[in-house]
Amino acid sequence: MHTQYDDKRCSPGEAIELLKDGDFIIVPSGAGEPPTLLHALSEQRTRFRDVKVAQILAMRKYGYFDCDTVQHVRHVALFFGGASRSAGQAGWADFIPAYFSELPSLIERGMVPSDVVFSMASPMDEHGNFALSLGADYTMAAIQKARVVVLEVNPNVPYAHGQCHVHISQVTALVESNEPVIEVGLPKIGPVQEAIAGYVAEMIEDGSTLQIGYGGIPDAVVMQLTSKHDLGVHTEMIGDGILKLVESGAVNNSRKTYLPNKMVATFALGSRKLYDFMHRNPMLEMHPVNYTNDPYLAGQNNQLVAINASLQVDLLGQCGSESIAHLPYSGTGGQVDFVRAANRSRGGKAFIVLPSTAKEGSVSRIVCTLTPGTHVTTGKNDVNYVVTEYGVAQLRGKSAHQRAEALIAIAHPDFRAELRQAAKKILLC
Repeated sequence: MHTQYDDKRCSPGEAIELLKDGDFIIVPSGAGEPPTLLHALSEQRTRFRDVKVAQILAMRKYGYFDCDTVQHVRHVALFFGGASRSAGQAGWADFIPAYFSELPSLIERGMVPSDVVFSMASPMDEHGNFALSLGADYTMAAIQKARVVVLEVNPNVPYAHGQCHVHISQVTALVESNEPVIEVGLPKIGPVQEAIAGYVAEMIEDGSTLQIGYGGIPDAVVMQLTSKHDLGVHTEMIGDGILKLVESGAVNNSRKTYLPNKMVATFALGSRKLYDFMHRNPMLEMHPVNYTNDPYLAGQNNQLVAINASLQVDLLGQCGSESIAHLPYSGTGGQVDFVRAANRSRGGKAFIVLPSTAKEGSVSRIVCTLTPGTHVTTGKNDVNYVVTEYGVAQLRGKSAHQRAEALIAIAHPDFRAELRQAAKKILLC
C-alpha cells in the first residue's frame, strides 16, 4: 500500500499537468473542496481552454472566479453560495439546475460529465482507503466515471464511517496538505428567527428524525430542541447545530426506524469541533447523496421532520427558494428531496420557513403570485407547513381558497389587506 502511495504522491503543479483542454472537473460540496489543488489550477488557468469546475457551494473565491478568464477555466454551480453568487448573477458562471439527490445518477448516465475529480480526503488507513468524509455527495459517483482522480490528503480531514471511502487503486495522484479545514460558524439568530423556530419546535415530537437545512431559522429551531428526547438525524448537511443536540442528549438515534442508532449525512460544514466529532465515530455515517436524500429511503424514517428555508411563497404555496426574480441566489439543493421524504414518512412533517418580510419590512415574502422570473423550487402539491413569525399555515389537503386564507393569516399584518385584494382579482379569495 505504501509503495502505491509513494508512487502516486506529487506536487500540486504535477497534478495540474494531468488536465486536458475541455475537461469537466467535479469538486465536492463545501469543506470537501481541495484548496491546494484549486489554487494551483487558478495559477495555471490560462494554460487551458474550456475547463469547467462543477461544485455545490464553493467556499472560497479562487483565482478562476474571474470574468476575464472564463474561456480558460469556468465555474459551474450546482448551487450558489457567497463565493459564487456574484458570478452567477453576472452571468459568467454556469448553472446546472438539479435535485441534489439526482446528481449522482446524472453523472452515472453521462448527462453531467466527470472527466476529473479533485477532492479533499483523510489520510490513508492500513487497508489503503481514504475517507471523503467532508463531501461524499455526488463525488463518489464521479470517481467511478473519471479519467483522473486527484486527492488532496490532509490530516485534519476526519476518517468517517459509511459509503465514503476511496481505495488507493482508484486514485491517479495524491497531493498532501496540512492547512486547517475551513470552518463555518452558526448563522446569526434574531427575534424573528427565534419566533419562527418556536412554532416549529412546538410541533416536533420526541422520537422524531431531523433533516435540518442551513441557515439562521433552521439553526434557531435546533437551539429550541435541546430538551427533546430520543431525536434522530437523517440529513444532507451535518453542522454544529446538530452537534449541539448530540451534546445535550436530545439526539441519540434510538427511535429511528431506518438505520436505527445511526445519524446519516452526505456533507459536513462546521467547526473544528464538529470535524473532530466525526472522526471514527460509530454513531455517524457519511453516504452519497442519492442515499441520504432519496425520498423513498429517507421517508422510511417515521416522524421525519424536514426544515428548509425559502425566499418567497405565493398564495398557492409555491416556493421560490433559490432566486430573487430571475437572479440566482442559491439552488434547489435537497429541499424538494426532503419535503417529499417527510410527506412519505409516517407522522412526518415538512416545514418551509421564512420571515414574513424582506428589505427591512418594505417587501412581503408572502405574495399573491411569485415575482416574474422566480425559479420555483418546491411546488404547490408538495408544500405542507409554511411558517413565519406570525404563525403556521398547513396546506396539504386544502383548497386553493383555504390555502390563500391560511397564508394571508401568517403574512405581515401590513400586507394582509393588499394580499387579500390581489387574491380576489385572481379568484383565490
